[in-house]
Amino acid sequence: MRHVVFSVAALAVVFPIGTASAQAPEGRSDRPGFEFGGATEFDGPFLAKNEQEKRALAVLDEMTQGQWYLNVTTREGRLLRQLTEAVGAKRVVEIGTSSGYSTIWLALALRSTGGKLFTHEIDPEKIEIASANFKKAGVDDLVTIIEGDAHETVKQHKDPIDVVFFDADKRGYIDYLDKLLPLVRPGGLILGHDMKRPRPDPRYIEAITKNPDLDTSFVMMESFGISLTLKKR
Repeated sequence: MRHVVFSVAALAVVFPIGTASAQAPEGRSDRPGFEFGGATEFDGPFLAKNEQEKRALAVLDEMTQGQWYLNVTTREGRLLRQLTEAVGAKRVVEIGTSSGYSTIWLALALRSTGGKLFTHEIDPEKIEIASANFKKAGVDDLVTIIEGDAHETVKQHKDPIDVVFFDADKRGYIDYLDKLLPLVRPGGLILGHDMKRPRPDPRYIEAITKNPDLDTSFVMMESFGISLTLKKR
């Protein structure tokens, strides 16, 4: 497997939003807002604090209008941003870039914390799509894409990690956890997507719920579900 690490900031490929031929994942909405299951009565629109946020939010909104590889819902994306900013994350690792929808939400937090994001993706086509989205959203300076099989490429991480987000092959979560958990700092978060459907790997669930060094809650279970695991101090 060829492993390629490159900074998105160096790319100048432009893909028109809404013209990709990729189909949206089965069972997920392509309507504006990408709100699978609908918002609660209290949810309001995400309000941009500045022009940088406004630019990124415009791209996120455009991505929900067309047929894209949208790997999280809008509500889940907002939660990812909130959690990442709340822990003051400086270094985030994402497994499974797809079109970069979740990555942009994470990058919104890192713009505030001064952090960097390293996202792993094996599909060259998705890397091209995501790279263009990062550039258009103005977050390409925060994101480094690592191309290749993440089971191998995650081994290059050596520095402490504040937040890990798993959203790739579900059977692979346990291997990613084994390799990255030692790097997650005390007080850091391990987030796993698709805890409701598709059905999660029982080995992963056991690993994050039976370890006394971890504390796990399951949230957003009305849609695809996220495991929220704190590495205890």
